Amino acid sequence: MASPARWNHVWVGSETGILKGVNLHRKRATNYMEVSSLSRAQEVCAMCWGDELESEILLGCRNGTVKVFSPEKGKFTEFRDCSGGNGPFRGLAVHESSLITCVESGLVKVWKEGAPENGNTEINAGPNIAKMRQNPEMRHCIGTGGKENDLKVWDLQRPDEPIFKAKNVRNDWLDLRVPVWVQDLQFLPGSQKIVTCTGYHQVRLYDPCSPQCRPVLEALFQEYPLTALSVTPDANYVVVGNTHGSVAVIDLRQGRLVKCLKGFAGSVRSIQCHASLPLVASCGLDRFLRVHNIEDKQLQYKVFLKSRLNCLLMTGRESWEQQEEEEIPSVAQHELKEEEEDEIWSTMETVQDKTGSKHSTEPPPQGCKQCKKPKRIP
Repeated sequence: MASPARWNHVWVGSETGILKGVNLHRKRATNYMEVSSLSRAQEVCAMCWGDELESEILLGCRNGTVKVFSPEKGKFTEFRDCSGGNGPFRGLAVHESSLITCVESGLVKVWKEGAPENGNTEINAGPNIAKMRQNPEMRHCIGTGGKENDLKVWDLQRPDEPIFKAKNVRNDWLDLRVPVWVQDLQFLPGSQKIVTCTGYHQVRLYDPCSPQCRPVLEALFQEYPLTALSVTPDANYVVVGNTHGSVAVIDLRQGRLVKCLKGFAGSVRSIQCHASLPLVASCGLDRFLRVHNIEDKQLQYKVFLKSRLNCLLMTGRESWEQQEEEEIPSVAQHELKEEEEDEIWSTMETVQDKTGSKHSTEPPPQGCKQCKKPKRIP
């Protein structure tokens, strides 16, 4: 019988270094990490699938370690030291049998299987990198961007120079330079276009086939920094989230706001659209995993996961109907009970008396006038 971990719909990495698998139909979250051995150095900063069959999950930790988790076996199978450069991981990817890592200082490294340390390809993408993503249709191409480090597209087969380098927009109406701060990016399926979101609440669309290197479309959303994005499977819309917990769907053909998704209470750290279904998953600092239906804006699932959440992976399988019931380990049941209790207590309002003092949950001391007061019967 396959491991219960295989039936999880969403995988989430937390600030505390825990990998959590979430079965949405059961509303069950399972920790795949020994909580007692965790430290801040194991914070999960980036995640990606190890192959197209989704048989492996790669986790990039703050201490430079890349962990390999097998959903089929329900355990970690490999630990690799991929340290180099400065800062946490800003992206992970896999091309053929090579692992691609990118850290905040701009060091992009291709770790070839079986190659010596000096045989690995290295790229200097510039400082203050916020995100690195792979082109899913041309897996030897990646995009990078960060603060005062505009979008660049690199071909790992020709790593000396970027094959596309974005040009900043023209000066504003005061003839002042517009600052650059790429927070997230993604390649559009079926084309070479790239969409980015920025810390200055801009959504920009670039087309490397266009004669100009400036954005071919720009849209603004609210006034807070945008932190994450994901493109819908038809490549017509992008879902973006910001630091104030607002998530919006923007039309990439007209550059207009289509709708907003509700129910958030903190900064959004990661967003991912399903590969074929009209679903989008998101997580962030409010410790909740949410799955919305993009078409009708309804919140389909909401699971409290205790920890502040950094990144997520949603399975691409289409069979989201309830799987065959399997026995749930007692440890997982205990974890679920604790999470439900924490969520209930966190949503309860504080009861106050007329004097404004908070009632204690402990029994009042003997001789309290309030306890001796007779109860009035209607």
